[in-house]
Amino acid sequence: MKKLFTACLMSILFVHTVFAQKELTHDERMKWWREARFGMFIHWGDYAELAGMYKGHEVGRGGEWIMNRAKIPVAEYQQFAKKFNPVKYDADAWVKLAKEAGMKYIVITAKHHDGFAMFKSNASKWNIADATPYGKDVLKPLAAACYKYGIKLGFYYSQAQDWNNPGGAAARKVSSEGWANPDSARIDAYTRENNGHWDSVQTSSTMGEYIDRVAVPQVKELLTNYGDVAVIWWDTPTNMTDEYAQKLQDVLKQQPNIISNDRLKRPNFAGDYKTPEQKIPNLSELDGKDWETCMTMNGTWGYKSYDHKWKTPETLIHNLIDIASKGGNYLLNVGPNAEGEFPQESIASLKQIGAWMKVNGEAIYATKASPLQPLTWGRCTLKPDGKNTILYFSVFNWPTDGKLVIPGLKNEIVSAKLLTDGASLKSEATNDGIAINVPAAATDAIATVVKVEVKGVVDGQTARANSKMKTGSID
Repeated sequence: MKKLFTACLMSILFVHTVFAQKELTHDERMKWWREARFGMFIHWGDYAELAGMYKGHEVGRGGEWIMNRAKIPVAEYQQFAKKFNPVKYDADAWVKLAKEAGMKYIVITAKHHDGFAMFKSNASKWNIADATPYGKDVLKPLAAACYKYGIKLGFYYSQAQDWNNPGGAAARKVSSEGWANPDSARIDAYTRENNGHWDSVQTSSTMGEYIDRVAVPQVKELLTNYGDVAVIWWDTPTNMTDEYAQKLQDVLKQQPNIISNDRLKRPNFAGDYKTPEQKIPNLSELDGKDWETCMTMNGTWGYKSYDHKWKTPETLIHNLIDIASKGGNYLLNVGPNAEGEFPQESIASLKQIGAWMKVNGEAIYATKASPLQPLTWGRCTLKPDGKNTILYFSVFNWPTDGKLVIPGLKNEIVSAKLLTDGASLKSEATNDGIAINVPAAATDAIATVVKVEVKGVVDGQTARANSKMKTGSID
């Protein structure tokens, strides 16, 4: 029955793709993404089987880079796939958790740099259906679950780097990072001489042949077999040319409403949004373009059994708020283990984020960047509301004197209330800005949101100038 249900859902997905999709303008295509603000990144592949360990040694950096960092020969690495059997994988549970966390879209590694496809592919036998005892495509049930729960689906695809399929590029990284490889000197010399490759099998075809034989056909498969695909997430355009990039860009015409990031090939293939990694940009770094910060929950993208450097739920929620206050999206990563399970630390944090979002998601979804100077005590997001403006103030540091001062804001306040329970708050104009009388204690230990409606449009330039004048910092 479960297989029949999945097959029916996939049929619906196909029909929806073929008949319901009409070409949209750029802003129309980006609308859902700009409103989503929060998504889940999933780095999962056969590298989870190694869990960051090779020959009894911990290998540095991301778990998904272990083949490159340890310079594992192709034939040896492919043997590990014969043990990869994620029998505890439950796509429905994954997507349900993402939804409960308040996430609006999922981007999963359909193929990472090791070249291992997490789907049935006719372009390479190096895929989960053909090379593992699991023997099944994991993307189809994920697509069905996303459709079921109303979550947008995206695919990460390593278009250039591929360390198993001959002809794929390899980043010029030296070996032995994080472990003592006795043969490292010879391997490093070979790697430098062979454009980052460390195994002669990798250079037995040209990159042009790889693009035509593997990359283009696999992207076609991804855009054909899984219904609506909302995002294609390219990565590391090592040795990419405009010619190669154009071939892949042309494939996206199969789904004209798909959006893509900026990593296909710089600078001529800019995509729809920028992707700062593991950091939140400063305001001075933003240029008005759409952007998305991708970030790990601990220190690695792919699963490593010994990485316990977990960010706290408070940090993750503050990151989400900070990013939204600057007009960006937060793509937060989970690295499942070899059996197909999310780490318990990830699950616990996602549930806590979800609890906060259930109450305060209004301050995140479909908001715009703050028009005000950066606040010392929290962050601000904005929503136009007819002729008025709604400002959401997420307070990290609760005022000890019972007054929340919003510097630079001169608009007349229509209402002010706590988002948690809707309790009305009194406000007044002061020399320092608008002061809102708040309870003695915060209603949320991580971030309490104060919702303020003001008359008219908030003039950001004037508000920032007013704020600077009060602090004496205006030039």
